[in-house]
Amino acid sequence: MTTYCDYCNSHPEDIYNRVYHDTQYGFPLVDDNLLFERLILEINQAGLSWITILKKADNFRMAYNQFDIDTIAAYTESDRSRLLNDAGIIRNRLKVNAAIENARRIQSLRGEHVSFKGWLDSQHPQSLENWTKIFKRTFLFTGGEIVKEFLMSTGYLPGAHFPDCPVYKIVLSKKPAWSTC
Repeated sequence: MTTYCDYCNSHPEDIYNRVYHDTQYGFPLVDDNLLFERLILEINQAGLSWITILKKADNFRMAYNQFDIDTIAAYTESDRSRLLNDAGIIRNRLKVNAAIENARRIQSLRGEHVSFKGWLDSQHPQSLENWTKIFKRTFLFTGGEIVKEFLMSTGYLPGAHFPDCPVYKIVLSKKPAWSTC
């Protein structure tokens, strides 16, 4: 018998969550823009359901220039206004400001770590408590739940899948050698 994680079992008819679970959740990411996308989507999920974000993900990609870090870091007030008026995304000033400022902060991390991924890898491994402190010192709008879901969804923390979930072994085979997950 195939056993899926509780979240998928509790949303059996929800194709958005199933596809995300089976193809993205917990899978390691190496591309900085994809890591940044996941961080911004997790930030936007705060206070909302994940299905809301999944359904708007394509709108987010269009509105935020495919989450290109350098493009977003150069956003002007007119870009901020455009985002706050885009009904296809979450129009929350704090979340929009966090996306722009966090892109700028990732740019500054590149000086020492070459990339966002390089910065993440240089911090690994950490407890969730330590990760949360590091993120709060480094980025905007990154509380404990956002940090936890970002790190689990990108393979930096364990727990994305149960060991008897069919996706667990696929994710495990894609983990880097340093991973403790």
